Amino acid sequence: MREFAELFRRLDQTTKTLVKVEALADYFSKVNNHDKLWTIAILSHRRPKRPVNSTLIKQWAAEYGKVPFWLFEESYHVVGDLAETIALILPDQKANNEHGLAWWIDFIKSLAAREELEKQELMNWAWSSLSTSERFVFNKLLTGGFRMGVSQKLMTRALSKHTGKDENVLAHKLMGNWSPDNTTFNELLLSDKGGEDNSKPYPFYLAYALEDDITALGSPKEWIAERKWDGIRGQIIVRNGEIFVWSRGEELVTDKYPEYYSLKEELTHGTVIDGEILPFKDGRVLSFSALQTRIGRKNLTKKILENTPVVIRAYDHLEDGGLDLRLAAFEERRKRLVEVVRYANNPFLQLSEEVIFKNWDELIEQRELSRQYRSEGLMLKKRSSEYRSGRKKGDWWKWKIDPLTIDAVMIYAMRGHGRRANLYTDYTFAVWDGDQLVPFTKAYSGLTDAEIREVDRFVKKNTIDRFGPVRSVTPELVFEIAFEGINKSTRHKSGIALRFPRIKRWRKDKPKEEANTKKDLLLLLEQYG
Repeated sequence: MREFAELFRRLDQTTKTLVKVEALADYFSKVNNHDKLWTIAILSHRRPKRPVNSTLIKQWAAEYGKVPFWLFEESYHVVGDLAETIALILPDQKANNEHGLAWWIDFIKSLAAREELEKQELMNWAWSSLSTSERFVFNKLLTGGFRMGVSQKLMTRALSKHTGKDENVLAHKLMGNWSPDNTTFNELLLSDKGGEDNSKPYPFYLAYALEDDITALGSPKEWIAERKWDGIRGQIIVRNGEIFVWSRGEELVTDKYPEYYSLKEELTHGTVIDGEILPFKDGRVLSFSALQTRIGRKNLTKKILENTPVVIRAYDHLEDGGLDLRLAAFEERRKRLVEVVRYANNPFLQLSEEVIFKNWDELIEQRELSRQYRSEGLMLKKRSSEYRSGRKKGDWWKWKIDPLTIDAVMIYAMRGHGRRANLYTDYTFAVWDGDQLVPFTKAYSGLTDAEIREVDRFVKKNTIDRFGPVRSVTPELVFEIAFEGINKSTRHKSGIALRFPRIKRWRKDKPKEEANTKKDLLLLLEQYG
């Protein structure tokens, strides 16, 4: 555990990519293969299930540290991280064990089968056996809130440096349905065997946002444009008579979309298609909120399937008859994709159609029509581009439309967590309904640190009432709220839900009387909902 704790420290102390790669490569050169494998798994979000709930962990930590539970809770609020709070509140302890990461992972997994009292005794033993820094990492593993500031791309760079293997090859090897319980480090990364896992997807190619003038891309003839659909990015894989559906978050979601099962018979062996999972009914794309009715549900009822059917709108063709097509030009891959979709002739498999344009002005006009298609904007892909791994600049660009906006009045504020525990950072906004202000959304981001401090001073001076951590404030400050979409909602008092609301700017130039109305929101709902 000492080496893993030191790795965490080194990664936490820098934002420089090269330094992080060096730290990881150095770590991989020191530890055994089992520890390497579990490190890769943790960084790939393949963590063991939490064996103890947070309430019990808090109680046991307070008892072990001999502090009142209320003081522990107050400390947690200020620190903002449970694992760190526990590590800080427990008495200092010199490490007296030599166990590595994999051993401690097995220890955590073993807790699940223990009785509550035995769990507590084992937790106390663990805390007494670890130094403060090791405790912090142990607690992170235990609570599941592990973030080390390491992307998949960064990790593959470090592994490439350690193993001497190509980054793209390693990125593909790390995809799929594996865990440290069913493979080894050598089998996963060093073996030249391939094809054992029929479900294995390819790393997704991700685009950067286009922020420069569109004309900077050169000749329009070099580019293919498509709509940027607002769904869930996924890969459909058909191999050896089986079908698999992977989300971009590397989650195997086949059972969540039974509509696609028929494709198993209509797509040939060794077919991999990249596309967007979209709610689609009566010949039109539905809003993302419709898809949310299916996301996260364990059981899909007949009613849900009828109300929110889905399609896969195909972007790219990655594998054909078992042949990896990623190095072929996008234009060629798309020609193959057109034929595959046509041959399948399945209503649940649709082609993401090209947006035809002769010049940039025509494409600008097409972008303005995006909301009519329930799309977020346009995707621009170079005809000659390969299908690469991860986010790369140059060949693929996403060109999103400007967000919707509304001017609203702040009526409630709540304290933040961690370093902002003493500042009011979370706000509730309202619009006018006659002479009444109706709350309709919350927003947590968009202000600078200086603006947050200024708003905080206003909140403290203009508090009308208190409700636990929430303060009701004099309705005076006006903010422009940006959001990506608007939908009806039975869960909100206003009857309206916004997608990705955030503060665009503080409207110091606008009095509260000039904020928007509920009628304005309903007009947006009618137009874009």
